[in-house]
Amino acid sequence: MSEVRENSTIDKTPDEAYQQHRYFMQEALLEAQKAGEIGEVPIGAVIVHNGEIIARGHNRSIIDNDPTAHAEIVAIRKACAKIKNYRLPGMTLYVTLEPCTMCAGSFLHARIDTVVYGAGDSRNGALGTNLNINDYKAFNHKITIIPHILSEECRSLIKAFFKERRVKK
Repeated sequence: MSEVRENSTIDKTPDEAYQQHRYFMQEALLEAQKAGEIGEVPIGAVIVHNGEIIARGHNRSIIDNDPTAHAEIVAIRKACAKIKNYRLPGMTLYVTLEPCTMCAGSFLHARIDTVVYGAGDSRNGALGTNLNINDYKAFNHKITIIPHILSEECRSLIKAFFKERRVKK
């Protein structure tokens, strides 16, 4: 069975850990807003190591003409460049929407320890909603998954974006 934990921050009380998750998810929401401002689906991500944000990303697929330029991948590329390593052990990725299979696969390859997400994704969610990448026994890395942090705020941002797009059409 996959490992889904509400709190995985070491050496913190549950309330302190939850507040830390909320803080970093709010930072991911700021990135999501940047994506929405440039016409991208408003999804944002931050990567945290030892309590510090080392990389940020937001969706750029449309403006970069790159189907892999999801917020998570953008943040991973920046984090790897910053630390000069393609592995990100000990790091936590915060993202406003549950990641797709492409992004979840990148977490395995990068050896990210923990992924915290806001809203679940009933269409493409690969960390528990539709499928869970941790359920595949052949993979030698498992990710700690912490779902539904600021889920309403994350969901509202995406809903508002798509509602506005439907009105414009």
